[in-house]
Amino acid sequence: MPRSEKWSFAARSCARFALAGSALSLICAAPALAQAPVAFPADGTLAHSAIPSHYAIAIRPDPKALTFTGTFAIDIDVPQATDAVVLNAVQLKLGKADLVAAGGRVTPLTIGYDEKAQTVRLAAPGMIAPGRYRIEGSYAGHIDTQADGLFALDYTGNDGKPTRALFTQFEPSYARQFAPMFDEPSYKATFDLSVVVPEDRLAISNMPIASEQPAGKGLKKVTFRTTPKMASYLLFFGAGDFERTAKMSGAGVEAGIVAPRGSGEQAQFALNELAGLIPYYNDYFGQAYPLPKIDNIAGPGQSEFFSAMENWGAVFTFQRDLLDDPRTTSPRSREFIAVAQAHEVAHQWFGDLVTMAWWDDLWLNEGFASWMENKAIDHFHPDWFELLTRVSGREAAMGLDAFRTTHPVVQHIRTVDEANQAFDAITYQKGEAVLAMLEAYAGEDTWRQGIRAYMAAHKFGNSHTADLWSAVEAAGATGLTTIATDFTTQPGIPLVRAGDAQCANGKTTLSLTQDEFTRDRVGEASTRRWHVPLLVSVGGAPVRSIMAGGKATLTLDGCGPVVINAGQLGYYRSLYTPAALTGLTSALPRLTPIDQMGLVADQLELAYAGYQPMGGALGLLAAVPGNANARVAELAVNRFEGLYDRLDGDAAGQAALTARAVALWKPRLDALGYDPRAGDTVPDALLRSRLVSALGHVGEPGVVAEARRRFAALDTDPHALDGALKQDWIGIIARNASPAEWDKLERMAEASTSTVARSDLFAQLGAARDPALAQRALDLALTDKPGKTTSAAIIATVAGEHSELAFDFFRAHRDTVLALLDASARTTYVERIAARADSEAMVGKLTEYEATLPDDAKKPVERALARLRNRLAIKARVARETVAWLKEAGLKAN
Repeated sequence: MPRSEKWSFAARSCARFALAGSALSLICAAPALAQAPVAFPADGTLAHSAIPSHYAIAIRPDPKALTFTGTFAIDIDVPQATDAVVLNAVQLKLGKADLVAAGGRVTPLTIGYDEKAQTVRLAAPGMIAPGRYRIEGSYAGHIDTQADGLFALDYTGNDGKPTRALFTQFEPSYARQFAPMFDEPSYKATFDLSVVVPEDRLAISNMPIASEQPAGKGLKKVTFRTTPKMASYLLFFGAGDFERTAKMSGAGVEAGIVAPRGSGEQAQFALNELAGLIPYYNDYFGQAYPLPKIDNIAGPGQSEFFSAMENWGAVFTFQRDLLDDPRTTSPRSREFIAVAQAHEVAHQWFGDLVTMAWWDDLWLNEGFASWMENKAIDHFHPDWFELLTRVSGREAAMGLDAFRTTHPVVQHIRTVDEANQAFDAITYQKGEAVLAMLEAYAGEDTWRQGIRAYMAAHKFGNSHTADLWSAVEAAGATGLTTIATDFTTQPGIPLVRAGDAQCANGKTTLSLTQDEFTRDRVGEASTRRWHVPLLVSVGGAPVRSIMAGGKATLTLDGCGPVVINAGQLGYYRSLYTPAALTGLTSALPRLTPIDQMGLVADQLELAYAGYQPMGGALGLLAAVPGNANARVAELAVNRFEGLYDRLDGDAAGQAALTARAVALWKPRLDALGYDPRAGDTVPDALLRSRLVSALGHVGEPGVVAEARRRFAALDTDPHALDGALKQDWIGIIARNASPAEWDKLERMAEASTSTVARSDLFAQLGAARDPALAQRALDLALTDKPGKTTSAAIIATVAGEHSELAFDFFRAHRDTVLALLDASARTTYVERIAARADSEAMVGKLTEYEATLPDDAKKPVERALARLRNRLAIKARVARETVAWLKEAGLKAN
C-alpha cells in the first residue's frame, strides 16, 4: 500500500483514448511535483525512464529451499514522458507490477525481461506523463550459496550443530538479484526493509530495528528504520543464530560486532577498534557519521573476490578476518582485523556518504579507503609502523602497471564483468600511492581542508574524480590538478634516471631525466610524460621539485649518497648509476626504514626488468642490517624467498641462496624465538611468523625439523599447535607433506569444529609439492567435504606449486569450478591460477582459453599472459646473474 506521507502531489484528470478498438488507459497528465524536477544521472547504462527516491522492500526467505519471495514499492520521479520504466533485475521472476499515480490510481504494467542487459521493462498501456509515482509489485528470487545477491552460508555452530545463515553482497551489481532496483550508484534513494525470519534468529540491516511482530509458525516480521539516501549496492540484510556485542563510541554512535552465537571474547578486539574509528573519522572528514549505529557482521566461509564489504552501518566481514581466536589467529590475521576494519569504516564516508557517480571512478572509493586505513592504524597504533606498508602497496600496483595490459586509475567501465575486474591493484594500491604523493605535495593541513570541503559539498550525493582535485586546489594546493590528472588518467610508471652527482663547495648538483618504466617494452621509446613531484635528499631535508619535462637539474645542500624519492611517497621508479648505487648500499643501514624498504624494492624490480644488473640490487638487499626495523626485515626476507622460487630447477643455486638467507636472517629468528613472548611488539610477532614461514619454505633444516616435531606432538596433544604460529607450522608440513602427513592433515580438517581452522586446513592440502598429493587435493575440491566456499581456495593453493596442473583441472571441470565462485570472482579466477605459471606450454593454454571468452572478460587473461611471457623472457638472465652474485658473495665471505 502506498504510504500517504510519501504522496504530496494533487491528482489530476487523465484522458482515455481508444486504440485498435479497445479502451486504453493512459497516464497523460503530469501530477504537480512537490519539489523541483530532477535530472537523470549523467553516468550509467540504464535507460533514462525514471529516478527513484524511496524503496519499500519486504522479503520472506526460505533458507531450506534456497528461495525467497518479496514485494517492492518504489517512489519514482519521471522527468520526461515515457512509455515504460526500465530498472535492473536478474534471477528474479516478477509476479505483477503496477504504476500508482496521485490519489491511488493504479495502472497494471506489462513485464518484459532483457537477460543480457539485466533489466526488466515495465511497460504502461500508454505514455507516462512527467510526475511522481509509485511502482508496486511482487516477485520471487533465488538464494545463492556463493557471496553474491542474497546468499546462504552453512557452518558448524559453536554448539557443534550444523546451521545456515543468510547474508547479502551487492557490490558492484548484485542488488538487482535481491529486488527490482535502479541498481547503479548515481540512483541514490532511501530504503525501508522488512524481513520474515525464525523467531530465534537475529536479523541485521543497515539501520536499527524499528519493530518486530509475530508472523506465525515460529516466524517473526522484522522491520528496520529508514536508511539515509544511499546507493543500492550498500543495502544489507543478514539473519542467523547470531549474538551482538556492542559499546558506545565516543561520538555517540553504537558500535557492534555480530557473530555466531558463542563467539564470546573473540569479538572484543574488533569491537574496541571499531568504536574508536567513528570519532576519529568524524574529526578527519569534518562530517559526523549520520547513522545511529555501525555493525560489523562476521560471516563463515570465504570468497575469492573480497574479504569485507562496506554496507552503510552494516559492514560484512568474513569471520576469518574479524574474530580473534587465540587458538588459530596469526599475527598477520590479527593485524588485518584492524586494517580491514579501518578500510571499511573509511568507506562509510568515502563511498557511502559520498559515492562515485559511476564505476569509472571506483578508485575514489577503494584507493581512498586504502590510503585512509594506514593513516588510521598509524594514529591508533604508531608502534605498528603501518605507514611502511605503503611500499608494499606501491609495488603491488607497479606489478600490474608496468605492462602494456595495464589501465588508468580512472577507467571506462561498460559492463558488469568490467566492473568486477576493476577491483584490482591499480584501483586500490595505485590509488593509495597517488593519494599519498598528492598529500605530500599539498601538505597535510591543506589536503585535509580540501577533503573536508569535498565531503561537505557532495554528502548524500555523487561525485567524479575532478571534484576532489578542485576541492583540494581551492584549499590552496595550486597545481595539484595537473599532477593528479597525469597520474590518474594515463597508465604507467614514470622512471626518473639520476646522472652522476657532482659535489662542490658543500652542494650537490644532480641531473635527472624522465622516461617510462616497463617490464615488457624495455628499450622502446615512450612518449608518456608526467608532472612528477620529486622529493630529493642528500641526508637532510628533501628538496621539493616538479619534473614536468624530460630533463631537470637540481642543486642540493650537502654531499653524499642521494635518494631521489626520499620518504618513498613518489609513484615512480628511481634508477641510479652503478657508482651511486654502491654509495647507497654502503649508506643503507643509516637511512630511514621507509627509504631502506623503498630502495630495495625499487632496485630489485629495475634489475628484474633489465634496466641494471642483478648484482647491484642484490648487494643492496644483502645490506639490510640484521637488526633492521621489523617491517624492513620482513621485506628483505620476502625478497629472498621470491628469489628462491625464481631459481626453481637449479638445486645448487637454491642451496646457495638458502645458505645466504639463513646466514643473514636465522640469527634474527633465534633472537625472537619460536614462541610468542609477553613483551612482543606487533611488528616482532609479524616478523617471527614471516621468518618461520620463509625459512621453512626454503628448507632450512632446523625450522623444518621443528615443524615436524610440533606436528608429531598432535598425536598425544590435540592442542600442540594452537597459537599464533599454527598456520605457519602447518604450512611447512603441507608443503613438504608425505602421503601419511597429508592424510593426517585431511583428518584434522574433517574433525575441526572451528569454521576458520577447518577451511584453512582444507586449503593447505593444496600446498603439497608432491604432484600426486596435489592431484588428490584437486579431486577433493570437487567433493562436499571442504564446503562450498573453500573448494575454490584449494584449487588456487594447488596453483602455487603446480600452476599447469591446476589450470588443466579447471579447464576439465570449468562449469563446476565456476559454480564454486561468487560471480564477481569468476572472470579473474584464472588470472590467480596462472599467477605463478612458468612454462611455455601455459602460454599456449592461456591463449587458447582466452579465445573462448567474450571481449569484456579477456583482460585478466591478457594480464596473466603478459606477466608469464615476461617471466619466461627474463628467467635465464635473472638466474644466471643471481648465481654469479652468490658465488662472488661467497668468495668475499671466505
